[in-house]
Amino acid sequence: MTTSQDRTPRQMRLMQVLEPSGGGSGRHFIDLCRGMQARGHVVHAVYSPVRAEERFVEELLALDLAGVHSVAMARSPGPSDLAAWRSLRAVMRRAGPFDIIHGHSSKAGALSRLRLPGRHVARVYTPHAFRTMDPGLGNLGRKVYGSIEKLLARALTDRLICVSADEYAHARALGMPREKLSIVVNGVKTPPADLREAVRSALTIPADALLFGFVGRLCHQKAPERLIAAFQRLAARVPNAHLLMVGTGETEDAVRRQIAASGFADRICLTARFTGPQAMAAIDVLAMPSRYEAMSYVMLEAAAAGKPMVLTDVGGASMVLKDGENGVLVENEDDPERFAAAMLRLADPDRLTRHTQAALARSHDYGLDRMISETEALYRGLIA
Repeated sequence: MTTSQDRTPRQMRLMQVLEPSGGGSGRHFIDLCRGMQARGHVVHAVYSPVRAEERFVEELLALDLAGVHSVAMARSPGPSDLAAWRSLRAVMRRAGPFDIIHGHSSKAGALSRLRLPGRHVARVYTPHAFRTMDPGLGNLGRKVYGSIEKLLARALTDRLICVSADEYAHARALGMPREKLSIVVNGVKTPPADLREAVRSALTIPADALLFGFVGRLCHQKAPERLIAAFQRLAARVPNAHLLMVGTGETEDAVRRQIAASGFADRICLTARFTGPQAMAAIDVLAMPSRYEAMSYVMLEAAAAGKPMVLTDVGGASMVLKDGENGVLVENEDDPERFAAAMLRLADPDRLTRHTQAALARSHDYGLDRMISETEALYRGLIA
């Protein structure tokens, strides 16, 4: 006879590991930790303080998880990786045992999958965009990183989660076995819609400004320097155009210098005062010139908020943005002319109105609960 206790899914002990500690991967990490905890699982989170954003750490600690552990992990491979791996192993021994160890991003994914002989614990890996998706990496770098990813996927990974069909296709092209791969598309909550006036007022952005918005880590991948160069060309032709950039990162000093030298510093606001979802209400158009993506969180948030977009045609963008309908897709290149031309197209009031109406018609919740449910089911399949 089956009792109600037998039918109750057992609680899982989960260890989530992240290196970048911010940006879209940080948003995914916090949402996943919160969602799994809400479903009754014991969640331990490991993050690296090296590139951690202050708001990310505050939000992670506020979740009141079973454990939050700091392990210094450098982005690039190097001698410090051995110490990081030992620290990670110590956390596993001290806080374990675990049913699932889930690494996010390339460095945390590699360190959390390297293991010594002993009790098997299922290892899950979410790249959040393979390094090999960067078109500027070069043939040698692509071969080196690709070989490492392929080896880890084949030998040390129980399941690799791709967040878009584009990322899945890339994984297959690298030679990763189909049976190791799953697709779980990122999910978001619809951003609040009532903060437009408050955000603009706090940042002294005119109420009638045509506001383009960027939300993301200030780094090579997100290419903020492309956007500033494109905005310079736009601002010279559109007097009421302003640019709001929300984020921090390793290129922040260079970005601030570029803004200061742009000739339009009074119309460019770089801040970390608001979160991406909070800032979304204030902008008119999302402008993201990324060099590579898997499935951008800010893109999904903008879509859910009904915002038209100007995006480079990289991973996942064409799944959300229909070129010429709810925004403009731009070829992925460093020359800012095409991106500036796309922004100029949406500076036309009539065209902006049409694109905004189309974006609102296509807006919907991109399924945070769905993402949590699919990930939970994947975990259970691995420990069954």
